[in-house]
Amino acid sequence: MRARSYDPDLTPPWKRPRAAPEVPADPGLVVEEVTTGFCGAVIRWEKTAEGPTVTLEDRFGAHRVFPMVARGFLLEGREVTLVRPKPAGAGKRAPARTASGSVAAPRARARVARAGRIFVEGRHDAELVERVWGDDLRVEGVVVEFLAGVDDLPSVVEEFGPTPDARLGVLVDHLVPGSKEWRIAEAVRAAHGEEVVLVVGHPFVDIWAAVKPAAVGIPAWPEVPRGQDWKTGVCRALGWPENTGAAWQRVLRSVRDYRDLDPGLLGPVEHLIDHVTVGSPAGPVGELAP
Repeated sequence: MRARSYDPDLTPPWKRPRAAPEVPADPGLVVEEVTTGFCGAVIRWEKTAEGPTVTLEDRFGAHRVFPMVARGFLLEGREVTLVRPKPAGAGKRAPARTASGSVAAPRARARVARAGRIFVEGRHDAELVERVWGDDLRVEGVVVEFLAGVDDLPSVVEEFGPTPDARLGVLVDHLVPGSKEWRIAEAVRAAHGEEVVLVVGHPFVDIWAAVKPAAVGIPAWPEVPRGQDWKTGVCRALGWPENTGAAWQRVLRSVRDYRDLDPGLLGPVEHLIDHVTVGSPAGPVGELAP
């Protein structure tokens, strides 16, 4: 026969004392120590070599330190076991953020595209905007389209036909006052009005330079002599292969979120998103247009 094991405690289960509930020793909790009857509010919890202790302060301002033993305190007349307090902010998860720093919206199907659009000059520029602002744009129902060159801007805007309900935003590469690009942008603004067409630029000679050097792992973007292709010059100066497409992917992968970008790009892109979304109706929830 197999021996049967017995509980050495012969006290009937219904007569055994119930385990005291554990209560975090959060500051301000008022308890009474069972052996001394000292009653006070918790003001401090400490971890010592002998074990955790709690300091209570009574209504006269007197302090007493007690070991945090099992069933050592009374809370509203019931025996409790004080345990380590919860860290500040425990149980409160910080809101999820998109790469642009915006509070992430709850998961939902993308919206049907708005009538408004954002055009971005330069393929690399458009890829960088997608990497950082893509989640925000899908939630807002804003489509970003690639603009091959600013010379095409007047005909692109004319074909789009912007209205107050279908606003157009344009990000131009290296928009410098007095340049040919500046004159084209000014002509578009004059023809259609800034309330429906907003043309902004960033100050960088190339969008690569909008990425902070530290994010890429370099001390600074190299100075490239005038007349030399900037991307090629950068690759030569940094000792990278002169395959600028591969080099751009290296730069793009280094961008985790908006903190890896220079404010000179952040401001213009946020301005464009605000322009297109304010007063521009979005369609019902559905599939986002490509």
